[in-house]
Amino acid sequence: MQKQKLWCPAAHRVSWIMPDRTVWIRSLKALGDESRLRILGALMKRTFSVNELAAKLGLSQYNVSKHLRVLRSAGIVDLQVNFNRREYFIAEKFRKQLAKNKNVLDLGCCTFRFDQLPKK
Repeated sequence: MQKQKLWCPAAHRVSWIMPDRTVWIRSLKALGDESRLRILGALMKRTFSVNELAAKLGLSQYNVSKHLRVLRSAGIVDLQVNFNRREYFIAEKFRKQLAKNKNVLDLGCCTFRFDQLPKK
């Protein structure tokens, strides 16, 4: 793989060099689950609470929380607390990177098309 300018969600930065493998593994792990991709598809449209995502996607609250934790640790999703309500949304840097590349995330080894996320 040649050196290129890539934004790595898990590292929260743009990298001009070959990124650390553990950082890429974290990003790929976060994007490598169909339920997490479905969650991202919903969050691309608006913010959601855990309960709203669980109801919308037909997943348990526990599983949604677990998936959001993985996505958040990879820097893909962020959290805003409003009183006792926690709302999740696509992290700003991640959203900007997708907008810049027409909803395609290029990790060098593979690409993710966020305009073609799984629905079910």
